[in-house]
Amino acid sequence: MKAPLIAVISVGIAAVAPAVAISAGLPNTGPGGQQAASAPVKTDLHQPIGPVTMKEKTKQDIRHRRLARRFMALRHRADRLIARRYQRKPRVARTPAQLRWSNAALARAIKTLRRRIKRLRAALRAERAGLTAGVRAALERIAHCESKGNPRAIGGGGSFRGKYQFTYGTWNAVGGRGDPAVASEAEQDRRAAMLLRRSGTSPWPVCG
Repeated sequence: MKAPLIAVISVGIAAVAPAVAISAGLPNTGPGGQQAASAPVKTDLHQPIGPVTMKEKTKQDIRHRRLARRFMALRHRADRLIARRYQRKPRVARTPAQLRWSNAALARAIKTLRRRIKRLRAALRAERAGLTAGVRAALERIAHCESKGNPRAIGGGGSFRGKYQFTYGTWNAVGGRGDPAVASEAEQDRRAAMLLRRSGTSPWPVCG
């Protein structure tokens, strides 16, 4: 009787072994066949999570940052000059839309700002010199009589020079440097306005 009993037990163990092996590969299930909650996965924060790629700054990016800084500096300078020119408070600084422009557009905007700053500075210098509308009209008559309005005119054997036929002594007296006939027309206008304000039309006895 013992031999058949041992055979039955061996068959039962052999049948259970595959079932145990299969259940080992299935997810844990709870009562009623429902899947049990999986255990939280622990992550070691000191270990790399994979290859990390960093976008390198291109030459275009570097140039854009340089152009943006230059544009902002010129923008602030122009705002200060405008405030001084029209006697008002400077504009509140805000991030302009131009900073999102392309590099080519930013470069063009910088050129425009530089020209505007140049005009603003010339206007401020003219105001300091007293170049009002009335003064400009008087100087225009004097210049037409003295040199036909030519800023490079030279007369009197070289003694009288420029649009208003300055002598070197008179030119230096109103802050001029070098040759009056070489100076820009705008500077000659300013110096002539200063001379007119200081001495009237006496420096131009014929054309004043």
